[in-house]
Amino acid sequence: MSALFTHIRRFDWLLMGAVLLLIAIGLTSLFSLSGIRATHFFERQLVWAGVGIILLIGSSMVDFRIFRTQTAAVIALYALAILLLAAVLIVSPRVRGIRAWLQIGGVALQPVELAKLSLAVLLAKFFSKRHIEIYRIRHLIVSGLYLVLPMLLVMLQPDPGSAVVLIAIWVAAVLFSGMRLRHFFYLLAVGIATASIAWFFVLLPYQKARITSFLDPYRDPQGAGYQMIQSMIAVGSGRVWGKGLGYGSQSHLHFLPEPHADFIFAAYTEEWGFVGSTLLLGLIGAVIWRIIHIGSRARDNFSRIYTIGFAAFIFSQSFIHIGMNMGLLPITGITLPFVSYGGSSLVTLMIGVGIVQNIHINARREVE
Repeated sequence: MSALFTHIRRFDWLLMGAVLLLIAIGLTSLFSLSGIRATHFFERQLVWAGVGIILLIGSSMVDFRIFRTQTAAVIALYALAILLLAAVLIVSPRVRGIRAWLQIGGVALQPVELAKLSLAVLLAKFFSKRHIEIYRIRHLIVSGLYLVLPMLLVMLQPDPGSAVVLIAIWVAAVLFSGMRLRHFFYLLAVGIATASIAWFFVLLPYQKARITSFLDPYRDPQGAGYQMIQSMIAVGSGRVWGKGLGYGSQSHLHFLPEPHADFIFAAYTEEWGFVGSTLLLGLIGAVIWRIIHIGSRARDNFSRIYTIGFAAFIFSQSFIHIGMNMGLLPITGITLPFVSYGGSSLVTLMIGVGIVQNIHINARREVE
């Protein structure tokens, strides 16, 4: 037991503190909403938070160098994510227009969250082994294939928001690994062509309406623009100090859809105002900063590339969620890291943070 406490004391506690405060903010918002919905959102998230903390500690005790040296372990993690994504398309019914969840023993799992983490690990492994000859375009193409497979499966659900997060993880890893920009722009052109194909042949009409409606949501205020309008009203009505915990009229009067998940930033900002949202953004920024800082102090390429990819994961998902809540981006239906309701998202992020903590601990040991 003393060894466990010693291990935990070696954590980066600036990172842990910011993560725990974000989880506390999420739980507080869910508790506020539990009066108008059902208490199971708060209760289940509390359980998932406990599970996530346990898995964070557990993953921090598994030497991250297993990913750097054991190719089979990395491929197995990636293959599991791909199989689960494929299973979603085969056996899962549509929920709110998409197939994204697997029901296993009464628990709904969202495999795309594992796909995001496994892609960050796989790309770190791939590029760290090839940093000397990274200029060769074939390495960029192969890494792009690792991205395309899960991205296509996610688009078929369809879940364009998560597809963008996968792309952001890949872009961050590619740019940080030292890839030539000329080669990168070649694949960027291919990506634009792929997005065009997805627009015409993959996205459903209601999803196209969501994407286009953010330019002028009042063109269809009772249809495609409804969610964005209600979200913007909630964010704006919070003003400086907010309406107070439990007094968010947009969420409590059922105007704001999905306030526990896709629109939790709007629900939170309505109750806590500009001051509360500034605190929230500051905590997300602190998490990203500490992850990048830990990676910059590491002495191996795997750690540096993984932390950049994982930071891109958190940043892009936060950016998309907050942007769509404020009417700056199309509605894509994506959670706010550490804050929104969702066990798959929270547990995956906590495992990712655990790997970062292990990198931090091993870096300190090498210095000592």
